Amino acid sequence: MPYLTCPSPLGALTLFEEDGKIISLDWGAVDGGEETPLLAEAARQLEAYFDGELTQFDLPLDPHGTAFQKKLWNALNTIPYGSTLTYGELASRIDSAPRAIGGACGRNPIPIIIPCHRVLAAGGKMGGYSGHEGTDTKEFLLRLEGAL
Repeated sequence: MPYLTCPSPLGALTLFEEDGKIISLDWGAVDGGEETPLLAEAARQLEAYFDGELTQFDLPLDPHGTAFQKKLWNALNTIPYGSTLTYGELASRIDSAPRAIGGACGRNPIPIIIPCHRVLAAGGKMGGYSGHEGTDTKEFLLRLEGAL
């Protein structure tokens, strides 16, 4: 499976590709790797995002998960750059429960690109974040986007 590690302000990120689609983004570096045109483009888009030049990723994605998780991850992609929703608001949109939304966000295999960081707890509180450094990373991403 092709993969590529790229630098970011949050440390190394490793992108994984399968069948011409991005399937995961992991925190940290992985030795080796095989750069493909898709992985190079994904790294370029991540760099542009962190530089404040990209507000929407345009990459083929295929995150592995349940039907419910995929439904939620698709809904996350509709939250505009610089905006947030609460778990409850997102639950209403896809006819679910806030706790289920939180669980599926925590299993997002392509964080940043699928923007689970844009989901907040009730009252606009930070809530949790399963990514590297937890809520510090979530806060960094939201500040980068001007959402805080």
